[in-house]
Amino acid sequence: MKATVRLNTVQGVNLTPQLLQSIRLLQLTAPQLEQELRQTLERNPLLEHDEAAEDAESAADADAATIEAAAWDELPEPSFLSGGGSIGDDDATLRIADPASSDPRVRLLQQLALHWDAPGLELASWWLDHCDDHGYLEQPLAELLALGAQAFPQRIDDLALVRQRLLHGEWPGMAATDAGECLRAQLAAQPDSAARALAARILAQHLELLAAHDDAALASALAAEPEQVRAAVALILTLRPHPAEAPAQIEDTHVVPDVVAWHAGGSWRVALNRHTTPRVRIAPHCERALASNGSDHAVLRGLLDEARWLVRGLAMRSDTLLRTAQVLVERQRGFLERGDEAIVPLTLREVAEAIGMHESTVSRIVSGKYIQTPRGTLELKRLFAVRLEGAEIGGAAVRAMVKRLIDAEPVAAPLADDVIAGLLARQGVRIARRTVAKYRDQLSIGPARSRQRVAHAIAC
Repeated sequence: MKATVRLNTVQGVNLTPQLLQSIRLLQLTAPQLEQELRQTLERNPLLEHDEAAEDAESAADADAATIEAAAWDELPEPSFLSGGGSIGDDDATLRIADPASSDPRVRLLQQLALHWDAPGLELASWWLDHCDDHGYLEQPLAELLALGAQAFPQRIDDLALVRQRLLHGEWPGMAATDAGECLRAQLAAQPDSAARALAARILAQHLELLAAHDDAALASALAAEPEQVRAAVALILTLRPHPAEAPAQIEDTHVVPDVVAWHAGGSWRVALNRHTTPRVRIAPHCERALASNGSDHAVLRGLLDEARWLVRGLAMRSDTLLRTAQVLVERQRGFLERGDEAIVPLTLREVAEAIGMHESTVSRIVSGKYIQTPRGTLELKRLFAVRLEGAEIGGAAVRAMVKRLIDAEPVAAPLADDVIAGLLARQGVRIARRTVAKYRDQLSIGPARSRQRVAHAIAC
């Protein structure tokens, strides 16, 4: 057997740490990038916010606000904007709901004010002032009753009664002395059952065994079956450990656009949203100090290199995002001006060729990014469209055409899929009947016979 040496040449890309970081920055969304920069600023002392750039942007915002304020003077009176019909000085801002207080005691008092009288609210407020944020009494009950007797000498009996009303009221367990009393109050509000009766015995006599999760010992102490004990324990586990209710959390579904596009002077303009564009720089005094110290401070020099890579990566991200958005707006200006039917076929490869980058780079930069337009805030991916085979139009435009024809069809004679295909053919769009059916399904629109039945039912 003869050994041979063969030389092959292979072309590839060496993914350096700098390149990997740049690629990762491209695909980060605005919230992810903000978190990334916050962590990096805490870790790397050589980086700082670019306050000069932020001040310039603030000045630009002030100029824009002045223009908007001048334009506001030309608008109708606020009564017209709020729908009209009201007489007198009606400030629309007064009708904006205040956010829920973070203090549970304030929220509970607001609820009690709907059906409690003033004397009861006064005593309830006193009890709640002596509760912690979880709803438990901050001092022993005997001490608080003594203090209450001094504050309300003529209403000692009412004071104890109000605490019981709080304990078994809107938030069961409020103003409880300990966790056991809190859980017992919540349990009393549950429907009557064998499991509730057994759970009450556990809370009253065997809290230690419950905390130890010793179901066998509980069954022996209560002379009950293990299944009954498990059911009672399961009921206890559904109770809240603290009586104070947390405020309802409203999910933030707002989308902050990364790019803004607007029409002015007969052309479309594109700019990065300054509120989502990070502004960081290398601290000048740190860079000068390291430059004058020769080869010392190897750790700091590593941090300096990291800072330089980050600043360059952010600049590359902003430049790539802006150039990509400019191409998308330029190619889809018909869609922005006239709507879905004017959207043209556009692929990642076409945009990549226009900006001189690889299509994988375009895919990363448009992922999770949004653009604000006069037609609404859209995901950048929304401006891409797949070309129909053998046609110069995209599927999104055809789907919009199908919707327009169905919306305008006679109520008594809905259009069948083959009729819609024929009407589109007259407009130069030749697609099969099954393609019409596919787009109709995507629009959640039923076939002609079901639409006819619905129209007949409405007429009857």
